[in-house]
Amino acid sequence: MLRRIFRWLFILVITLLALSVLWVIAYRFIPVPGTPLMLIRNITEDIPVKHKWIPIKDITPDMQLAVIAAEDSYFMQHNGFDWEQIEKAQADAKQGKKLRGASTISQQTAKNVFLWNGRSWVRKGLEAYFTVLIELLWSKERIMEVYLNSIEMGEGLYGVAAVAETNFNKKPSKLTRKECALIAATLPNPRKFSSKKPSKYILKRRDAILKNMIYIENTKLHRKSKE
Repeated sequence: MLRRIFRWLFILVITLLALSVLWVIAYRFIPVPGTPLMLIRNITEDIPVKHKWIPIKDITPDMQLAVIAAEDSYFMQHNGFDWEQIEKAQADAKQGKKLRGASTISQQTAKNVFLWNGRSWVRKGLEAYFTVLIELLWSKERIMEVYLNSIEMGEGLYGVAAVAETNFNKKPSKLTRKECALIAATLPNPRKFSSKKPSKYILKRRDAILKNMIYIENTKLHRKSKE
């Protein structure tokens, strides 16, 4: 009986692993129709979801640069995890400083597309697993494309197309550099902060992101490392 249980558990684990890999491979080629967060918010909070998939070629490069400057300066260089930032966050936590996130764009994409919100060890473990998969099976451009189409950018707004059309009455390709930085400035908490009616804090954060965008361009951090 015990052998049968272990056998079925082994088959179950292998099946789930295979299905997860196929899921990631599928999303390498087809648009992501929605995310668990969209569904959860729509059901539990009855918030209408605005979401429209657009290819990355129709998104201004400044939007890509802005989120890198705001969220993950070494996105093009790392393999899914920024270990230096993780160590800094852990050191700050030990010293009793305010807890800060160290999630990369790859980790955020894995969480947004395949998982649910939460801080449990199970979810964090699955996030790491899916991060490894998308880094192995997708290109950096594809990760950025999925990220910009899936991330929450305002109350009920998911993806750059939704926020550009709703808050700026523009196509994503027509957003200005300042508008891109402003949208990126709200990402730590897009339900609290607004790119349509930015607070002084968000405007200050926007200006800091604009400066980091220039730094990243000058140091070519927005380009793929040849190593």
